[in-house]
Amino acid sequence: MSAHVPVAVVGGGQAGLAVSWYLAESGVDHVVLEAQTPMHHWSDTRWDAFTLVTPNWHCRLPGHPYDGDDPDGFMTRDEVVAWLDRWLEDFHPPLRTHTRATRLKHAPDGGWELTVVPDGGEPQTLTCDEVVVATGGYQVPIIPPYAARIPARIEQIHSAQYRNPEQLPDGAVLVVGTGQSGAQIAEDLHLAGRTVHLAVGGAPRVARSYRGRDVMTWLADMGLYDTPVAQYPGGAPAREKTNHYVTGRDGGRDIDLRAFAREGMQLHGQLVDCDGAALRFAPTLAAALDAADAVYNSICADIDRHIEREGLDAPPPSRYEPVWRPETEPTEVDLASAGITSVVWAIGYRPDWSWIEASAFDGAGRPMQTRGISEVPGLSFVGLPWMHTWGSGRFIGIDTDARHVADVVARRVGVAGGLRLAASG
Repeated sequence: MSAHVPVAVVGGGQAGLAVSWYLAESGVDHVVLEAQTPMHHWSDTRWDAFTLVTPNWHCRLPGHPYDGDDPDGFMTRDEVVAWLDRWLEDFHPPLRTHTRATRLKHAPDGGWELTVVPDGGEPQTLTCDEVVVATGGYQVPIIPPYAARIPARIEQIHSAQYRNPEQLPDGAVLVVGTGQSGAQIAEDLHLAGRTVHLAVGGAPRVARSYRGRDVMTWLADMGLYDTPVAQYPGGAPAREKTNHYVTGRDGGRDIDLRAFAREGMQLHGQLVDCDGAALRFAPTLAAALDAADAVYNSICADIDRHIEREGLDAPPPSRYEPVWRPETEPTEVDLASAGITSVVWAIGYRPDWSWIEASAFDGAGRPMQTRGISEVPGLSFVGLPWMHTWGSGRFIGIDTDARHVADVVARRVGVAGGLRLAASG
């Protein structure tokens, strides 16, 4: 590895490689550092029945839009991996795999100094003028402290480790969390005939299709994926919201937890503790289900207004009505009596910026940035949820974000006029 390179991109996921694509096209000398293999999270942290929740046409990377024959469908995990592999067949980034960045600090003579460690090797020092951090916002799986009080006989895994129902021991499964992963994993287990206890959090839900089209296609037409976070309804706090749960499985459908309950899934409020023998839940189930349905109906109403405003021809409107309501909300469940033998934690991740020695983060630990460009000269970010728009953490927004970051970086390292591209192709 060269001792100095003008630009270092840390992270070889789709966001970091998209920046690399633009830098390469503009002739900017750079290196991409990846701790494992490029875009490995798609194969390493998704379960066997995983599908995208956004339509395939949302998938677009620099020079590589979706190239299949089902733009309105939902690729499986393996199809996404194959699509990404085809991108790398034509695009050969200056990639250093199995090379982890462990420290970033200001260099004594200006610019940056990176400490990098190849697998099985000794730490090396790389200097650069610009650093683009593309490690994403989902780095450290969250497992609460009280998990240590759950008996050792009960197997515990994070959603990133879940692959299929067969990997878990016989018996009932507790799934904690109802974001996209938790809701879909609960469904996967339920469809396999497992007894599922689901601790329902505050995630909203959304219809899969409405008035003749996929809801996310409607939302794209309405400009929601392109609206900057500062202009988004609710403003910057929107960054803290959990994504809506829905599924692309079997061609795409709603996830209705009330329907699952009617079929035998045991729903509970938020899990708050375990005393070794019993789980303790907050009495929040009814309110959480009502709130999720309210968001569902609100989004449909927004689409109704869009259809009316634009004078579009569409099937008539409708409104979701609950198919089940909890009669009671028990706040304690005995593990042995319930037959629970495993727990899947699906309560998300937290970022880890501890390796970056720079005043680039706010009091909540979020990077202080505008469209990926931080307030610290020479330090940029890409691939963060809500970095610029709702689409920033999704395939639909990566190309635009990466191009902007690469353009700024190219100008700062002396490429006249920034990127020499008219479009991503």
